[in-house]
Amino acid sequence: MPELLEIETYRRAAEPVVGRRIATVQAPDDWYTKGATTPEELRVVLPGRSVVGLRRIGKLLLLDTDGPVLGLRFGMTGRLLVDGGASIEQLEYSSDRNDPAWDRFGLTFAGQGDLVIRDPRRLGGVELDPDESKLGPDAASVTLKPFGAILASSTAPLKARLMDQARLAGMGNLLTDEALWRAGLDPTRPADSLAADEVARLHRAMRRTLDVLGRRGGSHTGDLQPARERGGRCPKDGEELRREDVGGRTTYWCPEHQA
Repeated sequence: MPELLEIETYRRAAEPVVGRRIATVQAPDDWYTKGATTPEELRVVLPGRSVVGLRRIGKLLLLDTDGPVLGLRFGMTGRLLVDGGASIEQLEYSSDRNDPAWDRFGLTFAGQGDLVIRDPRRLGGVELDPDESKLGPDAASVTLKPFGAILASSTAPLKARLMDQARLAGMGNLLTDEALWRAGLDPTRPADSLAADEVARLHRAMRRTLDVLGRRGGSHTGDLQPARERGGRCPKDGEELRREDVGGRTTYWCPEHQA
């Protein structure tokens, strides 16, 4: 389940392709091209272009070329392979098989190497010159004041607001549950109901979650994660966790200390 931390791992793994020239494009799956982009356009426009940089906004990985920008999204099960190697061998809640039949998009480079998206469920996608303005500020760098404004401007459930990529980019299901658990906040509360001290506490918890789980190895390494199952108990106080749908996502939270 790639979230901000996994996409940052992909960005770092892809750094060796900067400076390489694209030789060919593999785009066998029409479904995998998004927006107005087509497989034929990818095969025509990208060969001969050089990769000049790599960026990440939330869950979107951006390859800057000396022509168009190539946007890569990974959905729930997409992994990035660079020069035949995977920086993440297996994703939480995805298949443990490693089948090249799941290769949805690829670049080969002149002289050496390749870059491939392997995605069992086909929920990711590629797009030329994606509209970056549709994404909110990155969760890893947003400061307290704009973070507070994001929450204060919505009556949506707190978890749903944190996962709205147009408002705050990068937070997925696991990271959001962990941050709210650490902050002691109920995910079903209206986002605009938080007092100033609660906003600050959540901002600290989110940044701490990203820092700690990033060093541990990914979004699936949270303290709450082992208890995210039916009948699971809160690692903090032993209370049975609630399991419910919030913002369209299965949510685990503790009714004892999350208020």
